[in-house]
Amino acid sequence: MSIDKQTKLLRRKYIIRKKIFGVPERPRLSVYRSLKHIYAQVIDDTTSRTILALSTLSKEFKNKSTGSNSKTKTEKAKLVGELLGKKLLEKGIQSIVFDRAGRKYHGRIKALADGVRAAGVKF
Repeated sequence: MSIDKQTKLLRRKYIIRKKIFGVPERPRLSVYRSLKHIYAQVIDDTTSRTILALSTLSKEFKNKSTGSNSKTKTEKAKLVGELLGKKLLEKGIQSIVFDRAGRKYHGRIKALADGVRAAGVKF
């Protein structure tokens, strides 16, 4: 019996989510990667609230990245990570838990994480 890619991804996602939990002092950074864009949100799981959300479609990103059409998707992901890191530090959040949602830690996921780290947030 063959299992398709989406089912395998969901299995990995649920296994990871059993172990990762965001608290107010150290919220969870959840990353979703689509074919064109990348989305990141910081979540406090104790109250089930999104503290901060940012993506390549958000206004802050489009204002910050002039000429973003010439950048690759990986470069855009790194910019989103840097902006997210700056906003987290403004809100007083120094460290987070990284939730890659079952995806491999490479490419755009890694670039976003490196951008957040470059801004000064600890994982």
